[in-house]
Amino acid sequence: MAVPINFVEKSPIPSGATMLCGFPDVGLVGVLASSHVISELNLVEMAYVDSDLLPPIVVLHEGLPHAPIRIFGNDDLLVTIAETAIPAGGVQRLMRSFVEWGKSKNVKMMIPIGGIPVQNRQDIEEPKVFGTASSLDMIKLLEQKGVNVLKEGYMVGPQALIMRYCAERSIPAIALLAQSFYNYPDPEASAATLNQLAKVTGIKVDVSKLFEKGEEIRLRAKDVMKRTQRELTKMKKGQEYDLPLYV
Repeated sequence: MAVPINFVEKSPIPSGATMLCGFPDVGLVGVLASSHVISELNLVEMAYVDSDLLPPIVVLHEGLPHAPIRIFGNDDLLVTIAETAIPAGGVQRLMRSFVEWGKSKNVKMMIPIGGIPVQNRQDIEEPKVFGTASSLDMIKLLEQKGVNVLKEGYMVGPQALIMRYCAERSIPAIALLAQSFYNYPDPEASAATLNQLAKVTGIKVDVSKLFEKGEEIRLRAKDVMKRTQRELTKMKKGQEYDLPLYV
């Protein structure tokens, strides 16, 4: 019997919104980016995910318990944030459910944000951001906006599955992936993705705090990073270093 995945909606969800997705990945790039957008735009919690596929935990904020995967938003924007590692055994079902939920809300575009691990990250002052898309039209959009398109390679993890399922369901989607540390929270890489997000969508936030509080963010996020790393290993995340076989 399949384990149910429920989206518990606390307020009406707008139709036609852009949906950002920040799930734990290398450098926690997407999580940090989503958290920053939520804070800077004062978005409110609109829904959360309830499923036995997730670990039996709650996240405490100001003494109150919250679900580890929540969706914040306003009339035009939905932002998903996960404050726990996504179990490898449930990632496919969870991401498929997110895409189906987005489809049901007639989202204008889904934008998973993540990282690309690079071994010389410590030598890179300004991480590059690469984009992938769910269709040729979205590829053209990236090129028109001056985003480097990742034309060959592998994607592994939650962001990869969102792109695959969006392509299958004909949902416009782009992924923004920044050069990142594999094992360490990388707020600078998150800032780089948000700068590209502004170019593509017009959604602008001040990213200066990601630089000013970089070390504080790294310390706060280190335990989530460790748990995420364990799950990414199970997902064969290291395959992203490989080259595709088909030529």
